Amino acid sequence: MSNRPPLFRSGICLRIFIGEAEESQGKPLYLAILDLAREQGMAGATVIRGVEGFGPRNHLVTERLPDIADNLPLLVEIVDGIANIERFLPLLDRIIPHGMITVTPVEIVKG
Repeated sequence: MSNRPPLFRSGICLRIFIGEAEESQGKPLYLAILDLAREQGMAGATVIRGVEGFGPRNHLVTERLPDIADNLPLLVEIVDGIANIERFLPLLDRIIPHGMITVTPVEIVKG
């Protein structure tokens, strides 16, 4: 028997690391991801814009230097139940050409 209160339920936090210049079918990739999440009835999604970062090619992007601020990092975070996230992942694979996706177990209190 679990020690956690019954108001908790298990879920997954899906994090998608992309660049703000990336596109899918002529629109920003982050917007395509949000639209897909909404269409699929996901519980919620948030886009967070980073001020500095680098990806697999070690190309630094930072808002401190306007000359290299062309593709600042974005983090799209989606939280939902395990089954919904598992169903959603193959759909993401169709629209995300490259990037990093992580999943972390979470306890959902509301939603």
